[in-house]
Amino acid sequence: MYTTEFLDIPPLTGASGTVHLPGSKSISNRVLLLAALSEGVTTISDLLDSDDTRVMLQALRQLDCGVEPLANGQLRIQGLGGQLRIKQTDLFLGNAGTAMRPLSAALGLLASTQGAQFELSGVPRMHERPIGDLVEALRQLGCPVSYLGNDGFPPLRLGDGLIHPLMLDAPIRVRGDVSSQFLTALLLALPLVATEQDVVIEVVGELISRPYIDITLKLLGKFGLHIREEGASRFVIPAGSRYRSPGEIAVEGDASSASYFIALGALAPPTAIANGITIEGVGLASIQGDIRFVEAARLMGAEITGEANRLHIRRGAWPLKAVDLDCNHIPDAAMTLAVMALYADGTTTLRNIASWRVKETDRIAAMANEGRKLGATIEEGPDFIRITPPPNPESWRAASIHTYDDHRVAMCFSLAAFNPAGLPVRIEDPKCVAKTFPDYFEALFQVCETAPQRIPVICVDGPTASGKGTLASEIADRLGYHLLDSGALYRLVGLAADKKGLSTDDQTLKEPAQARRLGELAAAMNVRFEGHQTYLDGQDVSDALRTESAGMAASRVSAIPQVRAALLQLQHGFRRLPGLVADGRDMGTVIFPGAPLKVFLTASAEQRAQRRYKQLISKGNAANIDSLLADLVARDLRDSSRTHAPLKPAEDALQLDNSALDVEQSVKQVLGWWQSQSAFPGN
Repeated sequence: MYTTEFLDIPPLTGASGTVHLPGSKSISNRVLLLAALSEGVTTISDLLDSDDTRVMLQALRQLDCGVEPLANGQLRIQGLGGQLRIKQTDLFLGNAGTAMRPLSAALGLLASTQGAQFELSGVPRMHERPIGDLVEALRQLGCPVSYLGNDGFPPLRLGDGLIHPLMLDAPIRVRGDVSSQFLTALLLALPLVATEQDVVIEVVGELISRPYIDITLKLLGKFGLHIREEGASRFVIPAGSRYRSPGEIAVEGDASSASYFIALGALAPPTAIANGITIEGVGLASIQGDIRFVEAARLMGAEITGEANRLHIRRGAWPLKAVDLDCNHIPDAAMTLAVMALYADGTTTLRNIASWRVKETDRIAAMANEGRKLGATIEEGPDFIRITPPPNPESWRAASIHTYDDHRVAMCFSLAAFNPAGLPVRIEDPKCVAKTFPDYFEALFQVCETAPQRIPVICVDGPTASGKGTLASEIADRLGYHLLDSGALYRLVGLAADKKGLSTDDQTLKEPAQARRLGELAAAMNVRFEGHQTYLDGQDVSDALRTESAGMAASRVSAIPQVRAALLQLQHGFRRLPGLVADGRDMGTVIFPGAPLKVFLTASAEQRAQRRYKQLISKGNAANIDSLLADLVARDLRDSSRTHAPLKPAEDALQLDNSALDVEQSVKQVLGWWQSQSAFPGN
């Protein structure tokens, strides 16, 4: 998951491949609560791992519900059977509406009937999301519920520690035109108290987001509850209701998350080798209402076919077709249509989306504000948004997208990188996607394509022990870029040679046959980098690579033309979306001569020897400062005077002497250089 301050996405030109969806957030948190309220043990497969599910799981643990992760990725829940084990605790629920609303209803009823008291709170934005209609419904039942902040909004106190009789004879009335989560919360909670008589819920006003209610009803059925519907606004929970575990249940892939890759397939131009986008984890028979996004995408021109648990998408009409659409049935996925509209042949209007205003942020305002940055003309109303795309490629603008801590804003606007002007897009606070799809950007980059020269590269070169490896690693972390430690590659050649019994001493390397064998060895290496770990033939060799002997061997083999040629293609392969920081000798002069930023890091030999000495001593290794200094001076001379690609700054490299700088100061300087030449210098 990207945890950077921002993520710059280069202009994208194509996409093909398969995406495996995370589990549905809506289904995941409903299943967790149902399993917790049920009698028996429930084993859950394919549960979404996200911010929202984590806060729900933490709440269940605080309530002393058994939560056991299994080795195969499943989760086992020991249900409470409707009986509280903990009768007073404070629950923090972040910005998870799918946790706050249902838990408020369930704990409000249980606190009243079993004499408990709970306080539920969240992040500041959660305290701005309305819950008053649900609270009024609970108060109709006789539940003592208090606001701890502003009336109508969390945080809440549920119960007062005393038992209160519930008033179940009259229908419980709840508004349906603000959020379907209020009705879902009551449908999930009221079976706990419908032991001796039917309990009736009546929806007042239009019921928005009806497909989410259908998800709730279908999941209730899996846990032994069958709700009677009497017309469009009356729901009857039968007397004698009780939750029973189904034993095992699997969570569908998230249909809302599928919308971004459906849109991606519709945007990506076909090629001779690209077969479009395949999505696994959700199909046309999904129980989720957002699967109807398929219908909207088809109206705009996408070609979509599907199977039980799979969708296939290719670009059809181009440009996409503008639509005028009632989106009440797909409130979350409809946000993706707003970005698809940027590629349409006219003005698109999305209607009946008032619920956008009370989500993680005011989504109508957010989509309008950020879409205008890209050059679109956008009109917003209380329950609609109207998008007219930029009139021509020259009208598009590079934009830094503010995401408002809203996962869907971040994911939607990543698709703006397909703009016809070939401009990059910056996504601020990319980690907000953790709410529903922590690995979204990794999944996106896995299937997206662009010309190699459009993928930015920062080269960090310099003499041994100048700190280039540490600097490069920090820069890569801050930007969310891949890291190429070219020095590790040469060290790996030396290590692999040692394992094969091939000498790397200076005299032996002068023999043509030995140089050829080392080149062949380098070409055949099976190398894998994961974080700060390096693997050779599946074995973690990170510690072995950090030894002085490995460093000396790397310096010697890096001068062999056959080794350099073998590693050239491997190093080019590290240039992957969204970008690369390449650390090591010759990165800016030989491997990536067209890199937009090249840094040549220097420090005095004395300073470098001191750093190396301290590093070795801190690890408990013996070291002699005079010997280290002599080795560094000798290595500098050898590297700078070798026949093939001697160590020297690229002509356009920026030199950074870090003799008197700490790591953070060096990082700040390089990031400043990078920012000044980016498309977003003011950010």
